Amino acid sequence: MRLRHKPWAKDKLLNHPELVIQEPEKYKGKWQELFGNSNPIHIEIGTGKGRFINEMAKAHPDINFIGIEAYTSVIVSALDYALESEPTNLKLLNVNAQNLLDYFTEGEVERIYLNFSDPWPKNRHEKRRLTYKSYLEMYEKILVKGGELHFKTDNQGLFEYSLISFSQYGLKLNFVSLDLHNSDFEGNIMTEYEEKFSKKGNRIYRCEVQFP
Repeated sequence: MRLRHKPWAKDKLLNHPELVIQEPEKYKGKWQELFGNSNPIHIEIGTGKGRFINEMAKAHPDINFIGIEAYTSVIVSALDYALESEPTNLKLLNVNAQNLLDYFTEGEVERIYLNFSDPWPKNRHEKRRLTYKSYLEMYEKILVKGGELHFKTDNQGLFEYSLISFSQYGLKLNFVSLDLHNSDFEGNIMTEYEEKFSKKGNRIYRCEVQFP
């Protein structure tokens, strides 16, 4: 994906500390305090332009959502979306997911969403895939016992790889769809990529796995 540089994006993020949390490491173990309630926390890794996380926040006001996106020029679109919808249960982090353990303590998160992650198709890049075992180890640390990972992609190779990775890690497969949009699954909220790819006729794959 080629990113268009937006030199003004960083300043815009800084101008909205109520939504874009600066120095998120200060809130490790204190996210519910920041939200001002004891509701469960769901995070999306790779929030992109923010359609999914914003719509989820509107659809589920009793859940606290945190969207994580490393690219400043991308997450600023998620901020624009949030400024329009004005959710009270959403925060955004402009950080790299490799450092999740700096921002969340053990058992602080109930669910993680991975939507249309970079497939990193070359074998030498396997460790960069967000469903690689080292990432699963990190997810397990911040999730509650029995916490879930919901994964969605249009990339068949990544989906097959991920199912194997989940199985080898000992995760329980609670749901799997090899053609989400032609299934009876209800309540699906599409990402920008999902809408684009499905319009092209691409099959959408989705699964839900549970940690021990």
